[in-house]
Amino acid sequence: MLDIKCGFNLGDAMDAYLEKTPADELDVEASWTGSRITEDNIEAISKTGFNTVRLPISWRNHFTDSTDFIISTRWLERVREVVDWCVNRDMYVIINSHHDDGEERFYPSKEHIDVTLKFITSIWRQIAEYFKDYDERLIFNAVNEPRLIGHECEWRVDTDNPDVVSSIKCINRINRAFADTVRAAGGKNGTRYLLCPGYDAAPDGALNEYFELPEDKDNRVIVSVHAYVPYHFALDGEGVSEWSEDNPADVEAFTGFMDRLYEKYVSRGVPVLIDEFGARNKNNNTDIRIAFTSCYVSAAKKRGMACLWWDNNRFSEKEEMFGLLDRKTNEWKYPGIVKALLDSSK
Repeated sequence: MLDIKCGFNLGDAMDAYLEKTPADELDVEASWTGSRITEDNIEAISKTGFNTVRLPISWRNHFTDSTDFIISTRWLERVREVVDWCVNRDMYVIINSHHDDGEERFYPSKEHIDVTLKFITSIWRQIAEYFKDYDERLIFNAVNEPRLIGHECEWRVDTDNPDVVSSIKCINRINRAFADTVRAAGGKNGTRYLLCPGYDAAPDGALNEYFELPEDKDNRVIVSVHAYVPYHFALDGEGVSEWSEDNPADVEAFTGFMDRLYEKYVSRGVPVLIDEFGARNKNNNTDIRIAFTSCYVSAAKKRGMACLWWDNNRFSEKEEMFGLLDRKTNEWKYPGIVKALLDSSK
């Protein structure tokens, strides 16, 4: 039985990508933040109390054949190294396809569905075969935030827009192809938990009338949701720095969609995981972010959902500062937020 309590994203590391692959493809991992994931990072996360790590992974710089999307052995070995650090500590670990968007690889439109399905089936056939002997602690996440990049509705689930409806139907096909590919790979893939997002991985992406989860005889398909809300507080760099549990609108920004996800999925036995959320540091009072985190995670838990904080190892004022763990020193920069994450998920 899946028992994710509280999770942590190691973002901007293995999901980093470059337009041109360097001589040593493994250098890509440190290209965005200057550091690679270490076993000490995993130990710090585990020792602190998190029982789940999400490893966002981009594959685009790691193909030996970009036409058939053949993944290099070196990159698969590197992914396995980090996965092993997690499972050896009895943690769940989630791997995905993160920044592989692009019309030549992944783009959820009817014009690009053929190459997209080729990409999805190719990479997940290889990944599933490589990890087929790993137990349910290893979870596969089909793709990160599928959407029409550059479209007027890139970040908006507008079901009155025919392009969005068509894209949602493409995403249904993509999730189905992902699930079928993994299930056919043998070993322990037959009962592995699979994370499938809707459009944008937004709550509305999973709540609209057109979205369909792949059927699964063992009910081991999980709805993947990302929600940085209220947006103007949690994510928008030009937004507000204040949030209060005493303001109904501030709380209903997330309890509203959580209630609907509970009703549509959780109450009917379908798991939902909020595998990305957080509130960026805007040099505001840390107590506000602590209160927000506690309220958000508690609300999700009451509705049978777990949450994974998005940590991108960013601490500079010029960036989206979601960092909690300094990966070079393994120091928790905001222990109050960490405590709120863990305490509220118990």
